[in-house]
Amino acid sequence: MLKRPMAAVALVAALAVGAAACGGTTKNSTAKDGGNAATSGKKADPNAPIKQNLKLAFLPKQVNNPYETIVDNAGIAAAKGFYAQAKEVGPSDASASSQISYLNTLIQQRQDAILIAANDPNAVCGPLKQAMSRKIAVVSYDSDAAKECRDVFINQASSEEIGRSEIKVMSDLIGGKGKIAILSATANATNQNTWIEFMKDELKKPEYSGIQLVKVAYGDDDDQKSFQQTQGLLQAYPDLKGIIAPTTVGIAAAARYVSSSKYKGKVEVSGLGTPNQMRKFVKDGTVHKFELWDPGNLGYLAAYAAAALVSGQITGAQGETFKAGKLGSRTIGKDGEVILGPPTVFDKSNIDNYHF
Repeated sequence: MLKRPMAAVALVAALAVGAAACGGTTKNSTAKDGGNAATSGKKADPNAPIKQNLKLAFLPKQVNNPYETIVDNAGIAAAKGFYAQAKEVGPSDASASSQISYLNTLIQQRQDAILIAANDPNAVCGPLKQAMSRKIAVVSYDSDAAKECRDVFINQASSEEIGRSEIKVMSDLIGGKGKIAILSATANATNQNTWIEFMKDELKKPEYSGIQLVKVAYGDDDDQKSFQQTQGLLQAYPDLKGIIAPTTVGIAAAARYVSSSKYKGKVEVSGLGTPNQMRKFVKDGTVHKFELWDPGNLGYLAAYAAAALVSGQITGAQGETFKAGKLGSRTIGKDGEVILGPPTVFDKSNIDNYHF
């Protein structure tokens, strides 16, 4: 995350707007399975106006995840700005199959676009392909679906940058020596697994020869399970020097456990979290550094990408561009990926400048 200076992230208003009356384009004709949803057989027209009264649906990993709530509420607010109807639906758990029934319902409702943070890249592929065949645009965000099952992926930052910088931050915190563990979300989470692979690769470099990764644990993005996993890690490895939790649920749970244990001041906790949830742990000395992008901007960008797809401004091909409101012009990269931008490192010196 930290190969270049971090730009300040802007606060996005997270005003939730309920779904309204029916509207949007009709989807009577079908496209070939796996084809571009709203623009199959068409060329991109970056100057095409955004269609009004579009119906967008955000499907997060789980609806009770504070981070996902920030993302989706910001996307819903952005949709209101271009006169679209948007809503959030989803499961209360982050299991691999939990999103499928919601996808089937959204397809029956003939949404213009489905925006999904996939719990499992392949489990959701069947219904997403069905949606695309019915000319429903599919945008993945935060955690990607399989590439053939969506049109574009809105990535919060370069996966490589995130993974490698997590190791750099932890190495700085523990002086380049000691045992560390990773507390992840679910075992099938696309984003988590990609970041972890880059973490492992970064650890192969000579400068990290003094660091040993002893365990990757999974808290399933559940607060209590993540808390218990933290306890289990420290019982199994009493000489542990650091825990990296690249999940907002996990880092808060890990910090909460360490803050009231004998390990406070001895075990470093870092990873990905929001300033509001981590502020007290930074100020009491439990956490010295952690990272994140602006989750509101992630939802905002995803909403504009969905509108651009349905309106024919883009098809999802590499090199296409679209305008994303206050975030400016964006270009689609390899494999349909659009990167929000570099995240920010938060510590005691700057955390009170951010409120999300």
